[in-house]
Amino acid sequence: MNLLVCISHVPDTTAKINFDAAGKALDATGVQFVINPYDEFSLTKALHLKEAHGGSITVLNVGGPETEPTLRKALAIGADQAIRINATPTDAITVAKELKNHISANTYDLILCGQESIDYNGQQVPAMLGALLNLPFVNACVDLTIDGSSANATGEIDGGHATYSGSLPLVVGGKKGLVEEKDLRIPNMRGIMTARSKPLQVLEASESDTATQAIKFVKPAGKSSVKLVDSVDELVHLLHNEAKAI
Repeated sequence: MNLLVCISHVPDTTAKINFDAAGKALDATGVQFVINPYDEFSLTKALHLKEAHGGSITVLNVGGPETEPTLRKALAIGADQAIRINATPTDAITVAKELKNHISANTYDLILCGQESIDYNGQQVPAMLGALLNLPFVNACVDLTIDGSSANATGEIDGGHATYSGSLPLVVGGKKGLVEEKDLRIPNMRGIMTARSKPLQVLEASESDTATQAIKFVKPAGKSSVKLVDSVDELVHLLHNEAKAI
């Protein structure tokens, strides 16, 4: 089985996010980047499928050289090879087209993504990819079984679940439940050492146009402070003198 896992390079959820002076790009100074957590569920599922059915796992990323440590981590976790498409992921449709162009030129039995990336939370790329490839697509996938060339994939929908039963290939957007958090793989020393010798191929971008342009990023307003008061008199005083509400 030839498995492809599309992964994103995202800031760690604990990182303090700032933008450049113009407000048009992330200031990556001091920011720790990781594999998108939703993609980790899909990567771990791919490892389970490989262990059950044999085959090979390729991880694919659209990004610059700064994403290669993230790809190496995926190799250390257990992927067999990595591919980086040398392009800036400016918007969802451009990323989806880059992925589609590579996938169309190769043969994969199953394409796994995370249901969304935690930086933009758009849930767009996997669906766009399925449409561009004209393949069945299941998002928010919480269960996936493979039997020969057939698949059963169950995804969460409003008010319940929907199950796709059909033939491969298939595009899946995974989330927690596809595997459990306790089953996520952590690179060990052997995996880290082995990852250094695994192939990491760099391909040039095939899409030259972008559909959108970022005008400016603005951080949300900070939370206002809260004061606890012990009496009605103190509350009235604060409302009158500080809040100017009465």
